[in-house]
Amino acid sequence: MQTGFAVPNRHQWLGEIQPLPMLVISSVALLVMGVVMISSASMDMAAETMGNSYHYVIRQLLFAAMGCGMALVAVNVPVAWWERSGWLLLGIGLLALVLVLTPLGRTVNGSTRWIPFGLFNVQVSEVAKLCLIAYLAGYVVRRRDELLNTWPGFLKPLVVLGVASVLLVIQPDFGATVVLVSAAAGMIFLSGVRLSRFVPLIVILVVLGSLLVLTQPYRLKRVVSYLDPWKDQFDSGYQLTQSLIAFGRGDWGGVGLGNSIQKLFYLPEAHTDFVFAIIAEEFGLLGSLIVLALFTLLVVSGFVIARRAEKADMPFGACFSYGITLLIGLQATINIAVSTGMLPTKGLTLPLVSYGGSSLMIVCVSIGVLARVEMERLDKARLAEEKSGRRTRGGAAYE
Repeated sequence: MQTGFAVPNRHQWLGEIQPLPMLVISSVALLVMGVVMISSASMDMAAETMGNSYHYVIRQLLFAAMGCGMALVAVNVPVAWWERSGWLLLGIGLLALVLVLTPLGRTVNGSTRWIPFGLFNVQVSEVAKLCLIAYLAGYVVRRRDELLNTWPGFLKPLVVLGVASVLLVIQPDFGATVVLVSAAAGMIFLSGVRLSRFVPLIVILVVLGSLLVLTQPYRLKRVVSYLDPWKDQFDSGYQLTQSLIAFGRGDWGGVGLGNSIQKLFYLPEAHTDFVFAIIAEEFGLLGSLIVLALFTLLVVSGFVIARRAEKADMPFGACFSYGITLLIGLQATINIAVSTGMLPTKGLTLPLVSYGGSSLMIVCVSIGVLARVEMERLDKARLAEEKSGRRTRGGAAYE
């Protein structure tokens, strides 16, 4: 006779999670929070620089509406289309990275990252990241045996990443380069490639990253100020020290919505790269933890969707979902780490929360793709159950 509790399968908890509602709820909550915080963080600056207090919040509402529309379009695009269009997407991504370096590109604060399109500017790195991840997911599925068992198969996608990384560094956009390379490497690793193959790649990336920092004075200055921002708090360490002051003022419960002092021209980029610091100031530790919980929920949902697609024999959907989830999760992690002084300044937005049309709309498309993968998996499971039920009923009738 068996006594005690049954030991559940270690993957049993995955079966209890409903990732689609979790994905939608966390995404919508972050999107709404972003609009509210941009309204709070940007009004004084918008009134001073644009002559309209609602300039940024109106534009963000427009971007949010466009992003939701694009997410609905993505939900209705079959996953097979992304797989078939790998080469097209690769061409679009690389072409965008090249075009921004021509006279079409717009330079802001020394970086040429945008192409003007009427009412807003498109940050090409956001488009390129999604396109390249889609292409690499297709490569992993098509050339799986070659990727797992040969060095040439492993190195071919790295050549594509290398070309894209060079174009990103030229802009320069070191933060986007780090996110893209890390997400792509994670996606390839999750496909089954041995960890030992990544050791030479990691060494090369560390050497190249160090050279990029040491050969560019502004990057070296960022690293030095990151190590001790208070040493030069009115120059290279100014932005980080102001961010840390915002966290200190927030304490446990915050100073209240709209009552931030740091947004009053003390903290640069308060509504974009450092919006998390304003959240911490106005809502305190509790508000910051809620944001972290929402991002954790979103990322876990993405990984659950990817894992279930993998188990349902949907290799491209699984690989693409892994890549998208890593893109969102890594960018959020780096942004929050920069705001809290755990990493040097990278110039990355907080997905769904920071001001900016390109990032917001591409993340919305990514959420739509994840939802589509899960919907197709559910349809496949439903068809399999119906087929199994027909067979069972047919066999019983025959008997």
